[in-house]
Amino acid sequence: MAAETEARRLSPDELRTLFLFESLSDEQLQWLSDAGYVETYSEGLVFNEGDPATCCYVLLSGEIRLCKLSHGEEVEINRTRQRGVYAGAFNAFFGAADRKAYTATMRVTETSEFYVIGADTMATMMNTWFPMAVHLIEGFVMGMRRTNETLGERERLLALGSLSAGLTHELNNPAAAAVRAAATLRQRVSGMRSKLAMLADGTLDATKLHQIVALQDDAVERLEKNKDKDISPMDLSDAEDSLTDWLDDHDVQASWDVAPVLAAAGLDVAWMEEVLTAVGPTYLEGAVRWLMYTIDTESLMNEIDDSVTRISTLVGAAKQYSQIDRAPYQTVDLRELLKSTLVMMSGKLQGYDVVKDFDPELPPIPAYAAELNQVWTNIIDNAVSAMGGHGTLTIRTKRDGAYALVEIGDTGPGIPEEIRRRIFEPFFTTKPIGEGTGLGLDISWRIVVKKHHGDLRVESEPGNTRFKIILPLDPEEEVETGASLLS
Repeated sequence: MAAETEARRLSPDELRTLFLFESLSDEQLQWLSDAGYVETYSEGLVFNEGDPATCCYVLLSGEIRLCKLSHGEEVEINRTRQRGVYAGAFNAFFGAADRKAYTATMRVTETSEFYVIGADTMATMMNTWFPMAVHLIEGFVMGMRRTNETLGERERLLALGSLSAGLTHELNNPAAAAVRAAATLRQRVSGMRSKLAMLADGTLDATKLHQIVALQDDAVERLEKNKDKDISPMDLSDAEDSLTDWLDDHDVQASWDVAPVLAAAGLDVAWMEEVLTAVGPTYLEGAVRWLMYTIDTESLMNEIDDSVTRISTLVGAAKQYSQIDRAPYQTVDLRELLKSTLVMMSGKLQGYDVVKDFDPELPPIPAYAAELNQVWTNIIDNAVSAMGGHGTLTIRTKRDGAYALVEIGDTGPGIPEEIRRRIFEPFFTTKPIGEGTGLGLDISWRIVVKKHHGDLRVESEPGNTRFKIILPLDPEEEVETGASLLS
């Protein structure tokens, strides 16, 4: 707190000894002498980060300590005794919208003296004395902001475009499979009707027809049981050869076409003997063809069902990823967000091993889901680029005290120590010109730290790079940071 001393002013000559004012004219120094005043503070707080920025403080004597909040804790960013250093509303000339609050906390470690200038006075002085300099600085700062925002938006659109292209490819495969299966199914059903007419032309008694229907049901049941079995190519080839020999021995035409269908369904020679017993040699050819069409149509329907399910899964993942029709801020399951991102990026992940280690006890958290998906996308995309075509991507989640931890690791060459501290800087990139904007990690950092009050950090060595995203389980509740997360 300010000490109980009578406010005094500095003379123009005294002000000229401060490097901030050393080039001002006598007239300007006199004006500044009349506008400002000296204030003494005893050890403790001068102003808090986030408080209304009302004054600019120029250190005359003593020591100041500047701190910023990071993950709920104050981090010292500067400590100095240098006479003439300044803090507070020094950017007042940008206008009221840009100087609403102090951007850091300032304390003094001992009794210290400042020359204090009000924010409005500072704004008047700067805009009156240095209008060109103010316009240049303001243009530079605002231009950088607009550039950052524009390129950031473009980065998001490019990422979305890349993911959309991958999603289109992923959707096209099952869709094309379903179309092909449907066309083949139409042919098989037509052939099945023809064979059924031959079997039921009046010469096949009702008992035999019922037996064939029972065999048909049994064949479908065997197919269903057999589709999930892991049958070796050698065993399947042996089964086809045995069935081909049996069909040839019983004068069934085109056995080479029939045997693979029957073998794939798990049917064998003993089962074919049951068919022969049921219909007799006269109707064996028609019965075998009819049963083959039955198995084929069932397989095609399974293929269509799998394709449509795959399409539905992809569309669901796309909706989860983009958060269409959902509130921007909601309670979300981080595991589901990560899964949807992996589905959306599956095209890029071809050739990589993906390890998912998700903590089943991790509770849902309040978050901006679509923006967290962007964080996962940026980090995974960087990991894939670093690994260069092959490697292992590891995604882990776990609870650590009052925080959720998401870890994304890769087996790439690692991030060199000399650039590790710069990777979160806007526009910093190690990619060739035109291949990266250098905003992916900057955007991710702002989403995690600024918007979610969390933390984003990296640990790296050759073959093991891990990005750690730390998010509070309850952003509204003030909690102490867990030691394990800060160690």
